[in-house]
Amino acid sequence: MLVTRDPFLAEFDRLTHQFFGGSEGAGMPMDVIRRGEDLVVRIDIPGVPRDAITLDLDQHVLTVSAERHGGYDADTPVLVQERFDGVITRRLRIPEWVDAERVEADYADGVLTVVLPIAEQARPRRIEVNGGSNQDRIASSGQDDNQSALAS
Repeated sequence: MLVTRDPFLAEFDRLTHQFFGGSEGAGMPMDVIRRGEDLVVRIDIPGVPRDAITLDLDQHVLTVSAERHGGYDADTPVLVQERFDGVITRRLRIPEWVDAERVEADYADGVLTVVLPIAEQARPRRIEVNGGSNQDRIASSGQDDNQSALAS
């Protein structure tokens, strides 16, 4: 589990562990960091060609699949095989506050980097406090409603 004080990363970590448990993705180790207004996921997938990696985002679940084959001859005995051979998949629950339309991915040197931008409506913002001019309008609006109710 991530150790963080960032509420976005804490929620991301909570959702991931709730949805998949702690041991999911042991064959695809990952890091998640917060960089500005983005979450950045880095997943190690060494030895996999770029065109053998697929990413799908559906119903707030990011599915990463990679395919790699050892290429051993049928008559070559394999004594130990710890690296994955075939298809490996990892699923990550993506929080609703991620802008799914702007997700980007890049693959270099065996590391898949997925950038998950935080949606504009989920970003913290400062709210301006106006002067008392709105108080008069709010108060008179409430009095009109009360007078209408009394007249009925």
